[in-house]
Amino acid sequence: MSPKIEKFVDRLPMIEILKPDRKTKNGAYYEVSMEEFRKKLHRDLPPTKLWGYNGQFPGPTIETNRGESVSVKWTNNLPNRHILPVDRSIHHLEHIPVVRSVVHLHGSETKPDSDGYPEAWYTRGFAETGPTFSREVYEYPNHQRAALLWYHDHAMGITRLNVYAGLAGMYVIRDRKEKALQLPADEYEIPLMILDRTFNQDGSLFYPEQPDDTTDDLPNPSILPAYAADTILVNGKVWPYLEVEPRKYRFRIVNGSNTRSYQMKLDSDQPFYQIGSDGGLLRKTLEIPQIRLQPAERVDVIIDFSHFRGGQVTLKNDLGPDADPSADLGNIMQFHVTKPLKKEDTSKLPQNLSQIPSLKENNITTIRNLKLVGSEDEYGRPLLLLDNKKWDDPITEKPHLGATEIWSLINITGFGHPIHIHLIQFQVLDHQPFDLERYNNDGQILFTGPPQAPAPNERGWKDTVTAPSAQITRVIAKFAPYTGDFVWHCHILEHEDYDMMRPFTVIDPKEV
Repeated sequence: MSPKIEKFVDRLPMIEILKPDRKTKNGAYYEVSMEEFRKKLHRDLPPTKLWGYNGQFPGPTIETNRGESVSVKWTNNLPNRHILPVDRSIHHLEHIPVVRSVVHLHGSETKPDSDGYPEAWYTRGFAETGPTFSREVYEYPNHQRAALLWYHDHAMGITRLNVYAGLAGMYVIRDRKEKALQLPADEYEIPLMILDRTFNQDGSLFYPEQPDDTTDDLPNPSILPAYAADTILVNGKVWPYLEVEPRKYRFRIVNGSNTRSYQMKLDSDQPFYQIGSDGGLLRKTLEIPQIRLQPAERVDVIIDFSHFRGGQVTLKNDLGPDADPSADLGNIMQFHVTKPLKKEDTSKLPQNLSQIPSLKENNITTIRNLKLVGSEDEYGRPLLLLDNKKWDDPITEKPHLGATEIWSLINITGFGHPIHIHLIQFQVLDHQPFDLERYNNDGQILFTGPPQAPAPNERGWKDTVTAPSAQITRVIAKFAPYTGDFVWHCHILEHEDYDMMRPFTVIDPKEV
């Protein structure tokens, strides 16, 4: 349990935009190192030991334009001892170094050797490497549409701990079409990374060594089935505030938490104007009173403070009707509308934003039925699997390059999972409920209602989708532009690490 911390007393930090080490005809080149450091995350907390890219938490933001390539040398300069409890009983981790890392640019269309494959890990100074390690400098071509992506650690069996320690940052792709819309920009466009953490009295990060209902038979430390911490941070500061002018602001928001989802609303009862999701701009601006944000999902919203001059607006986390209204976790951050208006707000809130062609018009080559399954390991711990297969089982999903497929995610567990597919952006087709009790009795899928269209803000390009319990969630995707080995997984990081992640291979049929 974290010490009692006063809310809204620290300013929201503005995340540094990283400058390239050099620019060449081939694009921008960066060198980013993973470092251990200490930082005060709240006025009343002692400095916290963290891991961060370039010694920052969150890491610096990388900005680029569509079609401009970016190269990054991600260097591991971390100590040999982890700052959090490492369970070495999973994925044969007892045979490999405790501290290892590899970076995944989430949402990026990259070749497999730059995607951050979990077994492409490496240690300090590249002294030791995993079985699929192939390069020190990652290449991001950025041929995709403008969007907010984010980068984070993706090392096999330890992602939850490395990200919790601080290894996460944002990455923005821009393009001319978006700029032409005259959205709020420059100092009026602010990225927000929402995270949750628990702190010890000395300010250090707390992460449990054992599940609450532990037995003597479990390994120690032992992986948790999930972990939602008790304190919310934005841009690396606990419950911060931001001074704003009485005008429109654009906020690019990512949920970087391990497990926790957020149901965001404003206590002023004003709406969000959502303009984008994971894969960039939506077709049209949506006026939405609340936005649910699962781990790894992003939203792009405009908030208009013009009618709240001199007031305060709190970004809340709606915990439901039975929650304690004074609960700390019901708050995310606060806006103080106390800055004078510098000049007339000439930014736009356009109704029409972008064109998104439907993939349903494509030739659909394959429909895959993929179950999200609950099981147990030899210690009686929860073991969540994709299609009842472990990471090391033979690869069964092998889309052809350029093929369009429908993946039906059949969730027969008792809770929802945010499912992320690497390489591609997909479209959500529908969700259809079925009788889970009947399925558990006889294995039959009995639908309890018709397919439900995705929510309006689920109808853009997505790379992470919530697959609710007792529903079939269908997504459609074109598997391009690269061949090779990629992964798909639940983005609850405790699930991903054990063992809710599977490889898939994109195959060029001409080479088969």
